[in-house]
Amino acid sequence: MQPRRWTPPHATPRARETHSVPAMPALRLLELPGRGPEDVVVAADGRVLTGIEGGAILAVDPATGAVEQIAHTGGRPLGLHAESDGSLLICDAERGLLRLDKPGGEIEVLVAEIDGEALNFPSNVVADSDGTIYFSESSRRWPLKQWMGDIMEHSGTGRLLRRSPDGTIEILIDGLDFANGVVLAPDRSCVLVAETGAYRVTRYRLSDPQAGTYDRLVENLPGFPDNMYLGSDGLVWVSLVSPRNPLLDNLLPLPGILRQISWAIPERLQPKPARTAWAMAFDFDGAPVHDLQREGTEYAMVTAVAEHDGVLYLGSITESAIAVTQVP
Repeated sequence: MQPRRWTPPHATPRARETHSVPAMPALRLLELPGRGPEDVVVAADGRVLTGIEGGAILAVDPATGAVEQIAHTGGRPLGLHAESDGSLLICDAERGLLRLDKPGGEIEVLVAEIDGEALNFPSNVVADSDGTIYFSESSRRWPLKQWMGDIMEHSGTGRLLRRSPDGTIEILIDGLDFANGVVLAPDRSCVLVAETGAYRVTRYRLSDPQAGTYDRLVENLPGFPDNMYLGSDGLVWVSLVSPRNPLLDNLLPLPGILRQISWAIPERLQPKPARTAWAMAFDFDGAPVHDLQREGTEYAMVTAVAEHDGVLYLGSITESAIAVTQVP
């Protein structure tokens, strides 16, 4: 571990609360034949798609709970993007950026390395109608299985990348703090990327006169943002995997040796993320529109939220189900 010192913004009182007002409505669980539906997206046929540990890509009927395996990546699928033609883009933590041509079809590797360096931790992905793909790499130093190492180190090695239709790869932003969820604005004016390790959402501008520059759309979130999703309501839905950790916030500005000592402690003795189910929604000016949280007694570690026609589908890195609730 090579800790980088950083002074986080002072946490707001919201970071210490365990539920919203009103609270997130009751959850209904769609059970899965495996663990860890890290991302969830809604396909053109209305089914909810997710990837789980072991490599299976599943399509779930939200009405009946019926589950169909539509592919197997041979790795660990994370972020997904469903296209209108039935194809699916997949960030696989072990194999890179993949494309499934159709349910039950062939998987193609689109990006396995960049400039001769293996794509280490592809996280989330979105595509434009012209075939341009935007995707994130959370860390160039830490793998998925040690994701907490990057959060503690604050490595700042995350990236937002663009793949052109001809296969050319361009680094749009380097030095991100655990780059995660990615959303493309409906008017193609910008692409957003969540920085889990910095409690913020960063905006990369695509339109003149500010094209090629970036700024912060949302800062000082009360929790760790993970995957993001453009809802049918036109809002940016952000999952918060857990509230901010006061111990981590206190350690980040201090000499790195303290974090090295903390990392050396056996995992079972290290602080665990607080259990909660939490999702927020923002407009493209960064204004909060929804803040929905409930205690994580039945479902927690929410790493994804997808809104469709007022229904919210939640994914989790630790659960064995997709949770369903409503926008109040």
